[in-house]
Amino acid sequence: MRTLIVDDERLARERLKRLLSEIGGVELVGEAESGAQALEMIAELRPDLALLDIQMPTLDGFQVIEALDEPPLIIFVTAYDEYAIRAFDVHALDYLLKPFSQERLERSIRRAREELAEDRDFAGRLTPLLESLADQGQYAARLAVHDRRSGRDRIRVVDVREVDWIETAGDELCVHVDDEVYTVRRTLSDLETRLDPAYFFRAHRAALVNLDRIQEIIPWFKGGHRLRLTTGAEVDLSRRRARELRQLLRW
Repeated sequence: MRTLIVDDERLARERLKRLLSEIGGVELVGEAESGAQALEMIAELRPDLALLDIQMPTLDGFQVIEALDEPPLIIFVTAYDEYAIRAFDVHALDYLLKPFSQERLERSIRRAREELAEDRDFAGRLTPLLESLADQGQYAARLAVHDRRSGRDRIRVVDVREVDWIETAGDELCVHVDDEVYTVRRTLSDLETRLDPAYFFRAHRAALVNLDRIQEIIPWFKGGHRLRLTTGAEVDLSRRRARELRQLLRW
């Protein structure tokens, strides 16, 4: 797993390098001292994973992510705990609060490795699988979800056409249907293979949207876009996915 360290503190970078050297399967491809340098190195080196500090000169960690069309997997490494919720909003894989232990870093790297393996496997099998499912008419018409609203875990079956959008939330998926939110214990890539691409579109790494629920495509900061759904919910649209959606909807 090709990994880039981004931190403006030399001692922090040295410690991370030492800890990473004890973890198998990690190739350190470089280290950046600022957000601006991180952008250059990500474009040149195309790492699978970036261990990214937040408060840095020139550009902070969030600005680095916003400037990238398709960022690598991101694990935030910071001494500040107040950015954790915002980190979740930009779909960071993990949030390590300094000083963290070797065991905590290994657990985070393991999550990154699993995510990367899943993405690569999905990319390799998506096209033939979709063709096969289309031929066999095997796209899911209904979805079994967990309904915990009453305090009890009940299984509810929903029509997939009623689903507005789906997002990752830790080890689960949140399935949004009108004002209700249900959960599913499976990966987004796995579920995507079961849903008809004529109706469901991957807006970014961590979200699927029902194309019939898109009400407005909103220009966002630095050339980005957001999708406003008929429910009023807004979902980020990555730049690469925006190009695909532009071709699909011809806008």
